[in-house]
Amino acid sequence: MSILLANRCGSRGGALAWTLLVVGSLASLGANVAVAEPSVIGRVIAAWPSAALIGSYELLMSQIRWAAGELVHAQEALARGAAPATGADADPVEQQEDQGEGARVPVEYPGTGRALQRMAWRWALQNRRTDGNLPSGAAIARAFARSPHWGRLVKNAGFTGELVDAER
Repeated sequence: MSILLANRCGSRGGALAWTLLVVGSLASLGANVAVAEPSVIGRVIAAWPSAALIGSYELLMSQIRWAAGELVHAQEALARGAAPATGADADPVEQQEDQGEGARVPVEYPGTGRALQRMAWRWALQNRRTDGNLPSGAAIARAFARSPHWGRLVKNAGFTGELVDAER
């Protein structure tokens, strides 16, 4: 959990946490192989759960490191006054509609979850387009360094009144 938390904040984690993870994983791997059937196939099958756990944990950590890096880049872009880079999963139709929308949120916005969604909804209400319509879900998402799907969810929740209660 210490490594997970450190990765979410953009660092690699401490030496103690990594040492305990490596030693524990190797002990588990060794114990599984030691009690396995004394054949190559038996030992490979016994080693597989520990090896798969180690591999899947590292894949998870690489995804979290990537997401933390993307958030840092978005915050740096916001600090410079530039628009955060959009990801490959952005909706091209909404991107075309959003040309000229340059308002961005402050670099330091509080956490995640409903509080961030409420902040995004308030931002959308304050940054209406020239025709009076709200920004698209993709524009909301870019302003908060989130996925276009998240932005559309915020917009839908705002329209249904789910995000209004905290404003009163």
